[in-house]
Amino acid sequence: MGGKISRDERRFSRRDFLSTALAAPIVAADAYGSLFQRRALARPLPSIHSRGARFTGPDGRLQLELLPSEEGRLSYLVTMDGELVIDTSSVSIVIDGVDLGHGTHLDETARYRTDETYAWRGVHSVARNHCNGATVAFRHVESGTDYTLEIRMFDDAVAFRHVVPGEGTRTPDDGSSFAIPAGSTVWFHDFEGHYEGSHVAKEITEIEAGEWAAPPVTFKLPGGRGYASITEAALVDYSGLGLQADGQGGFRAVLGHAHPPSYPFTLRYGDEEAERLSQPATISGPITTPWRVVMIGRDLNTLVNTDVLHNLSPPPDPQLFPDGIHTEWVRPGRCVWKYLDGGENTLEEMKTFSRLAGELGFEYNVIEGFWQRWSESELRELVEYSRGHDVGIWLWKHTRDLREPEARRAFFSLCRKVGAVGAKLDFFDHEAREVVDLYHALLRDAAEFEIMVNFHGANKPTGESRTWPNEMNREAISGMERRSMEAWSRHNSTLPFTRMLAGHADFTPMLFGERRRETSWAHQIASAAILTAPALVYGAHPATILENPAAEMIKSIPTVWDETLVLPVSEIGEIAAYARRRGEEWFLAIMNGPEARSVILPLDFLGAGNYEASIVRDREDDAAAVEIDEGAAAAADRMPINLRAGGGFIARFRK
Repeated sequence: MGGKISRDERRFSRRDFLSTALAAPIVAADAYGSLFQRRALARPLPSIHSRGARFTGPDGRLQLELLPSEEGRLSYLVTMDGELVIDTSSVSIVIDGVDLGHGTHLDETARYRTDETYAWRGVHSVARNHCNGATVAFRHVESGTDYTLEIRMFDDAVAFRHVVPGEGTRTPDDGSSFAIPAGSTVWFHDFEGHYEGSHVAKEITEIEAGEWAAPPVTFKLPGGRGYASITEAALVDYSGLGLQADGQGGFRAVLGHAHPPSYPFTLRYGDEEAERLSQPATISGPITTPWRVVMIGRDLNTLVNTDVLHNLSPPPDPQLFPDGIHTEWVRPGRCVWKYLDGGENTLEEMKTFSRLAGELGFEYNVIEGFWQRWSESELRELVEYSRGHDVGIWLWKHTRDLREPEARRAFFSLCRKVGAVGAKLDFFDHEAREVVDLYHALLRDAAEFEIMVNFHGANKPTGESRTWPNEMNREAISGMERRSMEAWSRHNSTLPFTRMLAGHADFTPMLFGERRRETSWAHQIASAAILTAPALVYGAHPATILENPAAEMIKSIPTVWDETLVLPVSEIGEIAAYARRRGEEWFLAIMNGPEARSVILPLDFLGAGNYEASIVRDREDDAAAVEIDEGAAAAADRMPINLRAGGGFIARFRK
C-alpha cells in the first residue's frame, strides 16, 4: 500500500479538478512520469467564410468540414481520403429550449497541435495522443449567447464538444446528429437491457425511425472503404449519450434522461423512480459537454487500437495516483468468482476458492453479496487466509446503499479495515446525470481508501479509467451471466468491434459446461485473451479450470497487453482473430462465428529468432474437448487452422 500522502492531503474537489482538466486543451505535465512529448500551437485564424471551414488530422486523411446551411443551421460532414464517413449532419447544443446551432455567427478560430505519449493498459501499454485541435467561437445571434465548438482531429478519429460559458442554472440538451452513408451496415442494440444487449446488423436504410442504439454504434462503409464507430468521451457532470434513428439514414444524439428506462432499472427501482430520472438535468455555471466521437479506420485493427477515448479524458490527480496507472495499489490481475459454475455461499467455500486461485496463480477472488451475512471477524478471516495464498479479496455491493457520501465512506473504510483490495459495485442501470455523478463520486471515495473498482449494471466506459486508474473493469456488456443467448459465437465475434471499442468489459469469460451452448472449449479459452479486462474475472469454477487439459495455457493468459494486432481475416460477427504481445511472449487467439472455416495465418508478427509454440485447438469430433500441440515457430511461418462452427484457437509463442 502507499502511505506517502495523508488522506487529508488526498482530498480535493472533483468538480474543480475535472472542470480545470476538461477546460484546458493543453496540459503542461505528464502525470504518469512516462515518456512524454508534446507540442502546442495557438494562433487566431480568419473567420469562417460562407463555404465553411475544414479541419484535418495530422496525416491529412481525415477531414471535418463545418457547413453553414441555407436555413442557417450549422452542420458538419466527415470524410476519409475524400470519401464520406459522416454525411451532412447537425452540430448543436440546445440551452433552455434554444437551439444554438441555428442562426449562429462565427467570431474566430484558434488552432493547436498535440503530440504526447503516456503509459496505458489494455490493448497496448503506451498510448499516443496526436491530434490537430481547434476552438471555434460562435455567437447565437438571436439570444446573444457566446459559445465555443471544440474540435480535435486524430488520424483515427474526430471529436467535438460544446463549451457554453455563463452563470446561473440552465438546462442543456443535444442537437447534434450523425448521418451514415447509404450502403453502410450498422451493428447496434437497444436499451431494453441497458448496455447488456445483443447486436443486430442492419443496412442503414433498414433502420426505422425511433429505433434506439446504445453506443458504441459501429458501421462498415460500403465498397470496402473502412469502418467507423460513434460514441462519447469524458462523460463528466452530464447525462450520457444515446442514439435514436431518424429513419432517414442517421441517428440523433439523445441525452440519458430521455432514454427509454431499461428493464433492469424498472425491475430494481420501479416506474416512479424511472419517471423522476426522465426529467432533464440542470447545470449551474459554465456548460461543458462530453466529446462526441467518431472512431474511423480502413481496417478493424485501427479501431481496436485507437487511443481517442482516453486521450480526450483528463489525466489522474497525482495526489491520489502518484504513479498514474502504475500506482502501487492499482494492480491488474485475474479473478476467480463463485456465481456461474457452482459452489456454496459459505466462508469455507470461499476459502477453497482462494486456495484454488493461488494454485492457478490468479491474483483475486470476487465475493458476491453473501459476505454481508458474515461478521467482521469472519471477513477478516477470509482476507487473511486468502493473503496467505497471494490472493486479494473483492467485495460486491449494491449501489442503492452507496448514494450518500457517509455510506460510501463507511463501506470503503470497511474494505480498507478488513484488508479487501477491490469493490464490485452493481445496479446503476441508467445514464441520467445523477447516476453519472455517482460513478465519479464512488471512484473518488474508493481512491481515497486505495480500493479498486469493478462496475456492474453499468453504462459504457467513456475514458474514465484514465482519470480514475482504480476503475479496473465495468460490465456494460451481455456476458456469460446471460442465460437466454441463442448463439454465443455470433455475439462473441461481434463484441471486439462494437462494445469493446469503448474500453474494458467484465464479460466473465470461459465456461466449459452447457451454458457455453454451441461454442467450443477452444473458443471459450480464446475469449479470455481477446475480451480485454485488466481485472479479468473468469466464469468457470477454479477447480474446473485446474482440471481442464488446457489449464497451463489458461494460467499464462495476461490481462493487459503491450501490443495488439487485429488480423486481416477478422470480420464483424464472423471471426475475431488477434495477435497480442506481453513482453517477448505472443498469443494468437481466435473466436470463430457460426460458420466453420479454415484459415492460414502468417506469423510475421513474431520477432526475429525461433519460438516454442504451445497450441490449443478445436477437436473436430467434440466441442467439449481440445487438442494440445507443442512445436516450433518463426516469423516466416504460416499456420493452417481449422475452425469448427463456434470454434476457436489459441497459441502461445515463447522465445
